[in-house]
Amino acid sequence: MRIGELSRRTGVSPELLRAWEQRYGLLRPERSQGGFRLYSEADEKRVRRTTALISQGVSAAEAARQASTSALPSPDRDPDRPVVEVLAEELQEALDRFDTVSANDVLDRVFGTVSVDYAIKHVLIPYVHELGTRWADDLVSVAQEHFASHLIRSRLFGLAGDWGARHRTTAVLACLPGEAHDLALAMLGLLLTRRGWRVTFLGADTPLDDLEAAVPALRPSLVVLSTYDASLFRAHRDTVARLATVVRVAVAGPLEEHEVVATGAEPLVDDIVEAAERLRADD
Repeated sequence: MRIGELSRRTGVSPELLRAWEQRYGLLRPERSQGGFRLYSEADEKRVRRTTALISQGVSAAEAARQASTSALPSPDRDPDRPVVEVLAEELQEALDRFDTVSANDVLDRVFGTVSVDYAIKHVLIPYVHELGTRWADDLVSVAQEHFASHLIRSRLFGLAGDWGARHRTTAVLACLPGEAHDLALAMLGLLLTRRGWRVTFLGADTPLDDLEAAVPALRPSLVVLSTYDASLFRAHRDTVARLATVVRVAVAGPLEEHEVVATGAEPLVDDIVEAAERLRADD
């Protein structure tokens, strides 16, 4: 990626990135045939790790040194436990106690340690599923569930930035009417922006009549519909089928494949990264 894209992803200005590269050797770009510096995901991880350490009071020089030599979340962690397992546990504990600062710090370390794809698949999706199960079992309160959902959503939207506005091919993402849970859909949207899509994110409880009316203006190449409730899909399958006659439609949720296919839509696989990869934009 060019330095402008690295800046957009990390929130660090290009000027400061160049300073860190020159002073501390934090970034290790390669040169394109045209002579432009190109930065890797490893560079992005080191920048995120550096900013996370600076936010904890570490000097820029020391933060850059640590980021260049280690991606571990803490020096006293159990060496036999995977990093993501430790981070996922810390995230749950912070969110359960409404600790905004600690939760954001953990997420900084997650995104500074592993790729966005890996973080979503191995930390955030399992956390969201576990949160739903614990809420259903009365192990967390509605307040805790709302707090956690809003904090994670805000981080996802921050990472999504302009939702790939510079890409040519548009995907519209919406939850079916009555579906209030849009976190996983937001994660899918973020993954799609990284695969060449310009995403229009409509979110929870989207009236399908309004979505149909918007299609001529948006001219999407893809519409992704999401629900956790199969009955909601069945209640709206006629509208889904009508929509599928004018645009490619993909459906995410715990649905029978034949039910989705019967509407002319395509079912998405459960693995969110694989689903995003299969939907990769042609451009």
